[in-house]
Amino acid sequence: MNLSNLKPAEGSTKNRKRIGRGTGSGRGGTSTRGHKGAGSRSGTTTKVGFEGGQMPLQRRVPKVGFKNPNRVEYVGVNLDVLQALTEKYNLSSVDFDTMKEHGLVSKNGLIKILGRGELKAKLEVKAHAFTATAQKAIEAAGGSIVKL
Repeated sequence: MNLSNLKPAEGSTKNRKRIGRGTGSGRGGTSTRGHKGAGSRSGTTTKVGFEGGQMPLQRRVPKVGFKNPNRVEYVGVNLDVLQALTEKYNLSSVDFDTMKEHGLVSKNGLIKILGRGELKAKLEVKAHAFTATAQKAIEAAGGSIVKL
């Protein structure tokens, strides 16, 4: 084998269609553009989504609602989850890093403590937001809250 006899693998290359090179080529005459009309002339384009005059999909489907760009999305963590964490790992305070470590929240998540379940452990809880019931339950158990 040397450089003079290298060639592409069999069937890996195709010859391009040579349009407008005489009637004998099979693609002469109208050059595959059909007869007359805008499509046969130069410089024609159709709109994105044009379906030949049929009502296009983006106009057939109704518009619904809107997305608020200022919405703040919290990850909810309930009191019973905090209680289970403290029993399992013997914690005295729960903060963002602890919750991230145990897979409750991703690195960019905001945490909101919710009031489901009961909390027996005395905990210092650090989170971005608290519901009123969660706040009362934490303070009733002798713990404290810190808003991040």
